[in-house]
Amino acid sequence: MSILQSLIPPKGLRVLVTAGAGGIGEKITAGFVEAEARVHISDVNPDAVNAAVGGAVTGSIADAGDEDDTRRLFDDAREAMGGIDVVVANAGVAGPTATVADISAREWDGTLDVNLRSAYLAARFGAPHLIENKGAFIAMSSVAGRHGFAYRTPYSAAKWGIIGLVKSLASELGPQGVRANAILPGIVRGPRIDRVISARAKELGISFDEMKEQNLAKVSLRRMVGPEDIAATCLFLCAPGGGNISGQALSVCGNVEAL
Repeated sequence: MSILQSLIPPKGLRVLVTAGAGGIGEKITAGFVEAEARVHISDVNPDAVNAAVGGAVTGSIADAGDEDDTRRLFDDAREAMGGIDVVVANAGVAGPTATVADISAREWDGTLDVNLRSAYLAARFGAPHLIENKGAFIAMSSVAGRHGFAYRTPYSAAKWGIIGLVKSLASELGPQGVRANAILPGIVRGPRIDRVISARAKELGISFDEMKEQNLAKVSLRRMVGPEDIAATCLFLCAPGGGNISGQALSVCGNVEAL
C-alpha cells in the first residue's frame, strides 16, 4: 500500500454516526459514503432522518442521550449493516449562554446529557461491536474542551469530559485493538455558530458582526472551520495511515488561542 492510499479508509466500513442528519454529522455521513462505507445515522428529528436515508445510508429516530433509544439504535445499526466498525459520537447542543449564577440545574443537566452522556452511551453500547471488529471510536469534543469558556460553563465542562472519556477508552480498549480519539472543532461555519454568536452578542450588548470579529480575532488563521474539515479528519482516523493514533484530542480549529 502506498502512503497516499493509506490516507483513504478501506471500502466497506460500517459506520454509526449519532446526529448524522444535519450540520457536522451530515458532512461526516457524506464523507464516509464517498469512501464507500455504509452508514447508519441517528437524529431526534424524524423528518431529518427520513430525508437523509437512502442508498448506503440507513437511520433511526433516537435521542442520543437516552439509554433505551441508544440501545435500540445500536441494535438497528447492527441489523442494517451486519456489524459496526466505527462509532462517531457526534451529538451535541450549544447549551445556554449566561453567567453561571443564571444557569439552572435543569439547563446544566440537559447540556451534559446531550454532549457527554450521549458519548458515554455510544461508548457503552458500541464497545462490544468495536472489540469484535477492532474498530474505532470518535467523539466530538470542542476547543472548549481545552480552554475555559466564560458564559458557556456546562458546554465546556461536557467537552472536557469527552476528552477524559476518550483517553480512558483508549487505555481500556486498546489492548483489544480498539482506537479512541476526540476531535476538537473550532468555530464551524453554519446556523449553529450563528446562534451562539447572536446569543453572546446579546449578552454583551454588541452587534453580531462585532461579536463574530472578536471571535475570529482569537483564531490564528482568522477564519472559520468548514464542517467538511471535521469529516475529513474522521476519515483519516479510520484510514490505515491513522491506525496508530489513539487516545488523542485533535484540534481542527485554525489554532484557537483563547475563548
